[in-house]
Amino acid sequence: MTVFVCRECGNESPKWAGKCPFCGAWNSLRQSEGISGKASKNRVLREIQKDGGKMIIPEKLLSAESEVQIRLRSGIWEFDGVLGGGIVPGMVILIGGEPGVGKSTLMLQIAARLAEAERRVLYVSGEESQQQIRIRNKRLNCSNNEVYLLCTNSIHDIVRGWEELQPGLVIIDSIQSVYSELIDSSPGSVTQLREGTAVITALAKQKNVPVFLIGHVTKDGSVAGPKIIEHMVDTVLYFEGESAGQYKILRTTKNRFGSTNEIGIFDMQVTGLQQVENPSSVFIDRNENTSGSALGCVMEGSRPFLVEVQALTSAASYGTPQRVTLGFDHRKLAILLAVMERKLGLNMRFNDVFLKLAGGIKISEPSLDLAAVAAILSSYKEIAVPSETILLGEIGLSGEIRPVARIEQRLQEARKLGYLNIFCNFRKQPAIKNIKLNKVNDLADLYRLLFSNK
Repeated sequence: MTVFVCRECGNESPKWAGKCPFCGAWNSLRQSEGISGKASKNRVLREIQKDGGKMIIPEKLLSAESEVQIRLRSGIWEFDGVLGGGIVPGMVILIGGEPGVGKSTLMLQIAARLAEAERRVLYVSGEESQQQIRIRNKRLNCSNNEVYLLCTNSIHDIVRGWEELQPGLVIIDSIQSVYSELIDSSPGSVTQLREGTAVITALAKQKNVPVFLIGHVTKDGSVAGPKIIEHMVDTVLYFEGESAGQYKILRTTKNRFGSTNEIGIFDMQVTGLQQVENPSSVFIDRNENTSGSALGCVMEGSRPFLVEVQALTSAASYGTPQRVTLGFDHRKLAILLAVMERKLGLNMRFNDVFLKLAGGIKISEPSLDLAAVAAILSSYKEIAVPSETILLGEIGLSGEIRPVARIEQRLQEARKLGYLNIFCNFRKQPAIKNIKLNKVNDLADLYRLLFSNK
């Protein structure tokens, strides 16, 4: 039976339509083979009612005794921090990213670390041969005897290998390559993805074994397949960064066992991914005498680090001025330029504006608004922002500068790295010593203090 499945919500429709009737997504219905059977709702109900197994009685939430979950430590604290402190037994983790970004490399390193802790690991590969994986393993210097390799695409072979080996961790590379012979559709189809993920998730919960699923991504950066796959797993991780770039960022977008605000930063070396101990040093490469550069401080989860914002303005040569951003929201740039024109009287409409964040990081936090405006003004006026200066603040549509959250943590990070001249707005004086705080209420204050008298 042919059905059409929405890749966004997983809803099934008997015929194709341009718009999903359930979630309203456009052009999201994909043809798939439905799973037919004689079982009906009434039959399932009768089977449940006549089941003579042990009855499970509901308990009050406050009276139920909860078991303390002991998290598994991989030894890579950047990775453990993203998961909320470690790997929870029975959790299913979906990790996506561009081809070549380092997903398989990271998983092989995690497998080696846990194998060193005497935990048996099953590594299932549906896309690479044993020889290819052994070559990578040798390059990464991962020598252990508790990592078992299974090269297959069949979900039935995976389940049989799982039952025979009884591993403490399972890695499947990748979920799009897994298929079942009982489903009449090709590997990677919506039905195969959904059913394969359901089988693996149920087995992980039943055996209380953590599972990592490596997933392909589409051209827009989301995990390929129906959105329901992300709802079925416990945690969704994304590897960000150019495949040819040096630094990679591991970010979580869903986590049932921790925060979704933490990130892990890795340095891609010949011997694998190495942890970055001081992220601020990665995203700062500033020449103090060069205009068009300003420093801000962002919070990713519980971690503050400094980020350099670089800007370039030049007269538009092709009529319509360009607005180009790298790592910064282009819509936010348009808003900031409009506020600058209105509140500072600057004629930016005839200038190309290019804005990027150093180090290849992507940040959407509003605390970088003030640093972005300072970098643009610095390039426009050809005046360098003073050294040892950090700018913190969100800019409103009326030109006001709003205080940022957790300002004391940001100031402590700035002081630790020697940046003692701070421009920000605050409701209460922060209790941080040996720092010069310049309170700025709006863009006019910033322009007067940094650019008007030079």
